[in-house]
Amino acid sequence: MLDIKFIRENPEKIKQSAKDKGVDLDIDKLLKVEDQYRNLNIEIQKLREERNKAAKERDIEKGKEVKEKLEKQEDEFKNLESELHNLLGKIPNPAKPDVKTGKDESENDVIKTFGTPKKFSFTPKDHLAIGEHLGIIDMTSAAKVSGARFTYMKGDGALLELALVQFALEILIKEGFTPVIPPVLIKHDVMRSLGYMENGGDEDMFQLKDDGLVLVGTAEHSLVPMHKDEVLQKKDLPIRYVGYSPSFRREAGSYGKDTRGILRMHEFNKVEMVSFVEDGKDDEEHDFLLALEEKLFQALDIPYQVVKMCTGDLGFPVARKYDIEAWMPGQDKFREVTSVSTVTDFQSRRLNIKYQDGNEKKYANILNGTAFAMSRTPIAILENYQQEDGSVIIPEVLRKYMGKDKIIPQK
Repeated sequence: MLDIKFIRENPEKIKQSAKDKGVDLDIDKLLKVEDQYRNLNIEIQKLREERNKAAKERDIEKGKEVKEKLEKQEDEFKNLESELHNLLGKIPNPAKPDVKTGKDESENDVIKTFGTPKKFSFTPKDHLAIGEHLGIIDMTSAAKVSGARFTYMKGDGALLELALVQFALEILIKEGFTPVIPPVLIKHDVMRSLGYMENGGDEDMFQLKDDGLVLVGTAEHSLVPMHKDEVLQKKDLPIRYVGYSPSFRREAGSYGKDTRGILRMHEFNKVEMVSFVEDGKDDEEHDFLLALEEKLFQALDIPYQVVKMCTGDLGFPVARKYDIEAWMPGQDKFREVTSVSTVTDFQSRRLNIKYQDGNEKKYANILNGTAFAMSRTPIAILENYQQEDGSVIIPEVLRKYMGKDKIIPQK
């Protein structure tokens, strides 16, 4: 949530920033409820003083009268508090000043490119054709067992994923990240506090409603709340985690889109980075995390472009976001493989994550970024490193983990 004082002082700015993200807000209603909330709180404090005075003077009649009035106002106060909390929760995090105002992904900007798409002497295949020929992707069996948008990664397909995990961990641990294997089920109220269930976001989540739990869509969802209701120490910042976990997404709204292959899955594994930094240090950390994502894909020697999101393509809690889109020859286009975002102090306010700075407690700034998503990175490798005979060369940096330099058809 945003600072209510900031909202009171900048109502039109908040309204416009929400509109830039495609969210309509009734700021007047929110400020009216907040005013009633503050005034009633003052009245309640006065009544408590009167109650204490009546008790001290042993004025039973006065005490009874004040008690009845106080109970009524405290009930009203709880209702106003709940309404105010609900209204505040509907305000998205404003975009950073350097983020372009735009309606959707069509207005995003490519800000950097790396490498040149390879020219093949043959017609390149897509990853599913390659994977089925090699016997490492089995969507047919997965469909029998789990349905559409699931797969079995087999043999060298499984080893390729594990090699990517080991490579990412080796790089990121050297950069000061603590490796974590987090839980993949989190409480409903914790997920809501992260800010991803607003504006229909909950429709893309697998929820266990009888248990009040939600399956994470990325390790970030369980890594960030690790420090819920905690006060960190400034000297310990930045705190950086790299999590490896399954990720679950309904892919709501994507019916008929990317149905071939493993690009858009209900379940996939992911290596995710999360940083907790001092207030105002998130811009520097954002550049650092993006540089790490680029380092990983440059090491794989896969052509990519860096895309900066406009306001209309930012998520509810996100203040700035970059995507890396890798070249995929089988589709003859760049496709998203990673993203990296700063949410400033938006999630820390909702989760009450602070740090001690001298005599003052401040809300931490939080960032998240993908190292490797295990459905999409293998796609980029299979399609960019395919050979005419159907084999796939393994990127040099992964060979020590796999113990081979080429994937050939299984016998």
